[in-house]
Amino acid sequence: MPATASKLVDLFRQRTPTSEKLAAQARELFPSGVTHDGRHLKPYPIYIERAEGPRKWDVDGNQYVDYFGGHGALLLGHNHPQVIAAAQQQLTRGTHYAACHEWEMRWAEVVQRLLPCAERLRFTSSGTEAVSLGFRLARAFTGKSKILRFLTNFHGWQDDVAFGVDGHHDGTATPGVPPGLTNNTVLCPPGDIDQVERLLAEDRDIAAVILEPTGSSFGRIAVPESFLHALREVTERHQVLLIFDEVISGFRCSPGGAQAVFGIRPDLTILAKILAGGLPGGAVVGRRDILDRLDHYAAAENGWEKIAHPGTFNANPLSAAAGATALQIVEETDACQRANDYAARLRERLNQVVQDAQLDWCVYGTFSGFHIYTNPDHDTVTPEDLQEGQYDYRKTLAAFQSPLAGKIRFGLLACGVDTFGWPGGVVSSTHGEAELDRTAEGFGQMIEIFKADGDV
Repeated sequence: MPATASKLVDLFRQRTPTSEKLAAQARELFPSGVTHDGRHLKPYPIYIERAEGPRKWDVDGNQYVDYFGGHGALLLGHNHPQVIAAAQQQLTRGTHYAACHEWEMRWAEVVQRLLPCAERLRFTSSGTEAVSLGFRLARAFTGKSKILRFLTNFHGWQDDVAFGVDGHHDGTATPGVPPGLTNNTVLCPPGDIDQVERLLAEDRDIAAVILEPTGSSFGRIAVPESFLHALREVTERHQVLLIFDEVISGFRCSPGGAQAVFGIRPDLTILAKILAGGLPGGAVVGRRDILDRLDHYAAAENGWEKIAHPGTFNANPLSAAAGATALQIVEETDACQRANDYAARLRERLNQVVQDAQLDWCVYGTFSGFHIYTNPDHDTVTPEDLQEGQYDYRKTLAAFQSPLAGKIRFGLLACGVDTFGWPGGVVSSTHGEAELDRTAEGFGQMIEIFKADGDV
């Protein structure tokens, strides 16, 4: 959002003088003053001091209803007492043994119980690492070189997936990525099963198809469930592996992730975020015969070269303790359902605010997510159209990249609500009626200021 004079900017600066001071210091340390692109904000980001449940407080004492949720990792909210207790106990015993330990097995066992496809698994330190390992496994197992991806789907920041998300939809490389690497990636429009069929028929060097099963960014650009079932059938027929990126949706749509809800068994699944209970951690899970490419014994028995996979912090005891504890809570309680139910009420409530303001925006989403579509072309479009993938994804993407989208994220922050930048967010099992009322109030306050400033 341009740092121009407005009532929102004035309100924000009045509320956050210490954040402004810290941001100025940070710009001397970090590019743009931030350590993650998603935290970049004009005129400056907020600095958080503490968090609890569905809320967090900045260094100036301002309270926010949090829908950023640790970038989607905190289904159980901030500082869940059982997760914190497990992590604190492990801290007193050590954070890094450079050896095997029981927590890693307990962590793996609960993942296996929850996820239908998890015959075997390998832990990593992040979702980005897990995607890289998944691609290497797919290529080694099939003997093929290429990965088919869908435009707008995000799979981390590594070279293989650094283009075709928010830009470079023509398949050209982003800065720092050698052009030759793009030759091993095949891009396809989201939800286009005919195009997938054509590409797999024409190119026999495609090892795997990867996608976010809820649609990109947890349904920001959605695909219909029928597309997922058709994709499973097409990949099996062409003997191509299907990889679900459930970094966000895993343990969030349901305890068994999106694959359990849709009744689809992918060959591999990528996990992170909720997996590690709010600490760093990722994993590749899936078919045993594919994961055997990492197995010393299987490699020796079959005469193939084992895929090397080190990683200093793989399954570190602290992440394992937090992750195993968090997933056991997901397994034994209705945490997923509570988050899903709250998100449905939130979407309905925000749409009522939009209607009362006589705007043609749509708040839509599925499961425990929501997205705010500003409808710049003033189309006749419903939340159902957007969340069922029945709308032109190019229009949706353009709206989320518009200046108004950035202003909404900033405007909500100025009014006490923190969201993702596109704008939208995820909810936790700890959000309740007080947060619902506060969010609707802040959303309405933001729209009133937008109208006064001439932004809508």
